[in-house]
Amino acid sequence: MSNADDWYVGEILWQDLSVKNAIEIRDFYRKIIGWDCIPEDMGGYDDFHMVIPPSGSSVAGICHARGDNADIPPVWLIYIAVENVEKSAQLCEELGGEIVVEPRLMGKGRFCVIRDPAGAVCALYRPPA
Repeated sequence: MSNADDWYVGEILWQDLSVKNAIEIRDFYRKIIGWDCIPEDMGGYDDFHMVIPPSGSSVAGICHARGDNADIPPVWLIYIAVENVEKSAQLCEELGGEIVVEPRLMGKGRFCVIRDPAGAVCALYRPPA
């Protein structure tokens, strides 16, 4: 994800996929796209940063749908930068959307997952200050 110095409101900062069978799906994308991966310890299991081999750039995450991620739907979830996660989540509900995952900490930033009135899902994210 982005650092406090290099993002702006409205920017798509990250994308990940949370699924029950993360290892199988990680291997699927490694085979069809050619991504490599870097494991990230989640305390008893690994989630994965998917990496472009020539550059070593991390481009996406593939995560287990367990613990805090249990309620995240199995979609490629984009994280869109907002100034205030709680305010944006409240506006989402006022405008006919719904909160799928309540605002909470993620590292030193904050995020939530919303569903818009058409049914599309995305995450709202405020990087650390």
